[in-house]
Amino acid sequence: MRAVLTAVLLTAFALPSAAAELGGVWLRDSGASRVRVAPCGDTMCGTIVWLKDTSGPAKIGQRVFYNMKANGANAWTGNAFNPENGKTYSGKMTLSGDTLTTSGCVLGGLICQSVSWSRFN
Repeated sequence: MRAVLTAVLLTAFALPSAAAELGGVWLRDSGASRVRVAPCGDTMCGTIVWLKDTSGPAKIGQRVFYNMKANGANAWTGNAFNPENGKTYSGKMTLSGDTLTTSGCVLGGLICQSVSWSRFN
């Protein structure tokens, strides 16, 4: 019983830490945009804070990830908005060190398109 209680407490304290590691500014692998990931209520959200080309459909201040809730170790699920086509998808985020992988998925997660991001300091 003591081991179970310890595991539950460690998990409870680990989740806020993982969310804190997720927070910050991320640079898209193409170099086209930067997104700030931060808490929004009890979930995590990502908002565009910089664009290489401001003439496209994406706009600074636009929220592109929202309702992202912890879903395992260093993983979150929620919604992903694609400014290029105006559609919202099931979203996934996975954090590995200073690399964030985001995915927008359709058909219950059967088809996903992923993008890699690096931490921007």
